[in-house]
Amino acid sequence: MIADLREKFELTVRQGEPTLVPPAEETEKGFYFLTNLDQNIAVIVQTIYCFKSEEKGNEMAAEVIKDALAQVLVRYYPLAGRLTISNEGKLIVDCTREGAVFVEAEADCKMEDVGDITKPDPDTLGKLVYSVPGAKNILEMPLLAAQVTKFSCGGFILGLAMNHCMFDGLGAMEFVNSWGETARGLPISVPPFIDRSVLRSRDPPVINFPHREFSEIEDVSDATTLYQEEMLYRSFCFDTEKLERVKKKAMADGTLDGCTTFEALSGLVWRARTEALKLQPGQKTKLLFAVDGRSRFDPPLPKGFFGNGIVLTNSLCTAGELLGRPLSFAVGLVQDAVGMVTDEYMRSAMDYFEATRARPSLTATLLITTWSRLSFHITDFGWGEPVQSGPVTLPEKEVILFLSHGKESKSINVLLGLPSSAMASFQKLMDI
Repeated sequence: MIADLREKFELTVRQGEPTLVPPAEETEKGFYFLTNLDQNIAVIVQTIYCFKSEEKGNEMAAEVIKDALAQVLVRYYPLAGRLTISNEGKLIVDCTREGAVFVEAEADCKMEDVGDITKPDPDTLGKLVYSVPGAKNILEMPLLAAQVTKFSCGGFILGLAMNHCMFDGLGAMEFVNSWGETARGLPISVPPFIDRSVLRSRDPPVINFPHREFSEIEDVSDATTLYQEEMLYRSFCFDTEKLERVKKKAMADGTLDGCTTFEALSGLVWRARTEALKLQPGQKTKLLFAVDGRSRFDPPLPKGFFGNGIVLTNSLCTAGELLGRPLSFAVGLVQDAVGMVTDEYMRSAMDYFEATRARPSLTATLLITTWSRLSFHITDFGWGEPVQSGPVTLPEKEVILFLSHGKESKSINVLLGLPSSAMASFQKLMDI
């Protein structure tokens, strides 16, 4: 099933004046350390949560959510600060207590008119999230901005813009759920572990791996020009039966003893995207994806770790190899990349950044981000769980997002954007 282009619906949202919400109590001031795992992902991630309760309506929604934000920021006080550059030339938070940005807004339509949000639609959904007008770079944007948009039906949508350098998906989910618990008058079930110094790099740096995630690849296929075309965004739903078929296909030639859903699906979309973009056989292509390192560090990161506990791992081969060999080859490369992530690999990656200040190169690269294990759908501010929740857009054109889908969350939605000339071919390849 493909969530195709719906009829163009013009959403009109009237935003009120943005206000600042500082922590409800005095909090620590000064500079707050960000680790090397936080440095390379300072992008704004925008998500929305749709709520509707027939009994409660939406009159008090903004007030309740705003008050709870002030309270939860006491525990998560760095989010009320501002990003700046340290003496070492790295990102650091100045804990100014300025506060998160909060906006109240209204839409003239019903919430249902927004439709199915599983397909990224930046034009429509972007109106539900606050963006700082005229902000030229990440330093001019707040670490957290929240917008509550009320609809005529009594529903409301909470739109969040959060800086990824403050937390990975799991950390963001724990924060939003803590905020919801606070709004309901409950104690926080997973208190944040604020001190990130447990992930300081070593002095001097020790680099024991090649770290090809930073490797520059020559664009011999001229994919850069292709990406100047109009972008089409699609969502592909893989239910449990289809996921099982992908795994069977990956194991059909007997090369693999077994594979996870993530490994099989990653191998499938990497090959399909490579074919759809018509990358030349000699073109090197790289797959990047984040692995949760929380349990892989030695010792493991503390429960509630506030920060990024993820590290990028990689697979690299030519387009000719990837497409000329069976799916098991691609899936095997993904398995090798997962297996590579040990405590020593992650510390080596942090030290590599310390020594080089390199950024992961995205030329001829696919970056897969998995949200399928994140329970954003249980967030409750007192209006019950969201009717829908999900991302507003993809942070980069090279990103494909895996999201859990449906009540049981056993299905996976694959979200991506491709140049218009490549999308039809990709759609055929997804039909398994």
